[in-house]
Amino acid sequence: MTVVTAASSSASPTARQVWTRTRGPLLAVLVLVAAGIALAATHSGDRHGRLDPRSADRYGSRAVAELLKDRGVSVRVVTTLKDATSAAGPDTTLLVTAPDLLTPDQQHTLRTATTDSAGRTVLLAAGPPSVRALAPGVRVESAAPVATRAPRCSLEAARLAGAAETGGLRYSSDSLDALACYPADGLPSLLLLRHPAAGDTVLLGSPDILYNDRLDKQGNASLALQLLGSHSHLIWYLPSLDDSSAAGGGHDDGGTGNGSAGGESSFIDLIPPGWLWGTLQLALAAVLVAVWRSRRLGPLVAERLPVAIRASESTEGRARLHRKTNARDRTAAALRHASRTRIAPLVGVSPQNAHSPATLLPAVSARLSTADDGLRSLIFGSAPSDDAALVLLADQLDSLEREVRTS
Repeated sequence: MTVVTAASSSASPTARQVWTRTRGPLLAVLVLVAAGIALAATHSGDRHGRLDPRSADRYGSRAVAELLKDRGVSVRVVTTLKDATSAAGPDTTLLVTAPDLLTPDQQHTLRTATTDSAGRTVLLAAGPPSVRALAPGVRVESAAPVATRAPRCSLEAARLAGAAETGGLRYSSDSLDALACYPADGLPSLLLLRHPAAGDTVLLGSPDILYNDRLDKQGNASLALQLLGSHSHLIWYLPSLDDSSAAGGGHDDGGTGNGSAGGESSFIDLIPPGWLWGTLQLALAAVLVAVWRSRRLGPLVAERLPVAIRASESTEGRARLHRKTNARDRTAAALRHASRTRIAPLVGVSPQNAHSPATLLPAVSARLSTADDGLRSLIFGSAPSDDAALVLLADQLDSLEREVRTS
């Protein structure tokens, strides 16, 4: 019986082997990181987000912002409720790109500020939650597809622009001071509420006329410039979930940017949302790779090897694999199984009963005149606790076989 000791079966890789195996993946990771940094640096000035006046993407709004600046309108981008309300005034247009993202308290604060400002407020695709607070008396109807539509109203800005690509949410109001334009299936997709003492409010069912890739279609540019350029200043409000007023019940924290009750932000709060999404995607990719690598293609199929392999080489190779995975339980089970198979014919036990303690142990005890307890722990015992115990078990099984053969 061949026993492979710990010294001869060590499979620990050397530092050179580890470097050789890992340098490929490390190089790939470095290339990906470098490419990501390069792309981020290259497009950081062009890509900001949907309806962002700094973004040159197809869904950005840099084109209309630049046209407004050429007409002498100052454009200021804000992302907090405090900045939006503090900038409201009689010579200011406040554009709210996502009013439905505002909490009820934020909507109440915004409504109070704009009512006293006597300026213009433009709400893009405002749904029922925001319309109830920001435009009382207006009802939101079902959405209609965005298409080229005629103004069909007396609003000067709409008449000058002519046909434009409008649609989306539709609105209705019983107020006599409301101007309904660009009807879709009988209901307007643009509604202007006039408040002589407090300015006016414009509800636009779809933001398509402000996108970079749609601005040059039909009368989109003219309508956008007249709706947003009626005053000398334009406040472009991009509501953000990171705004402290969203978590503070509408009460700003004084501009510190800390939304927690203790005035301090956690480490997670300081991480940009893009990095969190990227980490989640990498984790999902790692799980998918693990599932792919661990897939089972069915049972192993035995086939004849093209060359003959010496028994000692096969034994040593299997021993190395078992030692690398600390599979002492499987190794001990294989050693005991082989010993029982060889001992059974020597003591008159059939191969069918060779692995039955009730049949094999009495026959071996009678042959050697020894107690069953010691034989049971040796032939049918538990797995060794360490490599030294495994080597000792192999030696004891070998001695037992020799004793049975010579008795």
